Amino acid sequence: MEKNYEITYIIAPNLDDAAKTALVERFDKILTDNGAEIVDSKDWSKRRFAYEIGGFNEGIYHVVNIKASDDKALNEFDRLSKIADGILRHMIVVR
Repeated sequence: MEKNYEITYIIAPNLDDAAKTALVERFDKILTDNGAEIVDSKDWSKRRFAYEIGGFNEGIYHVVNIKASDDKALNEFDRLSKIADGILRHMIVVR
C-alpha cells in the first residue's frame, strides 16, 4: 500500500544556485531510484534559525511530497542526507 510522505530538509545558505540545484536533483533522484514517486519538490523559503546549526544562522527550507510503497527510498534518503555537506537537518513525516 502506498503512503504519502513529506520530507523537509534545510540546505546550507552558502551553496550557490548551481550547487543547490544539483543537491536537490541528486536527492530527488535518490528517492525515485528507490521506488518513490515525487508529487512535488519545491523551495519553501530562506529562514533564520532560533539557534545556530552547523555554524549557520539561516538556511533554505526545501519540501518534497512523495508516495512510496515501502521504506527503501526513505531509508536511503535518511542515510545519505546525514552525511551530505549541503543538508543541515531533515525530517520525514507520514501525511
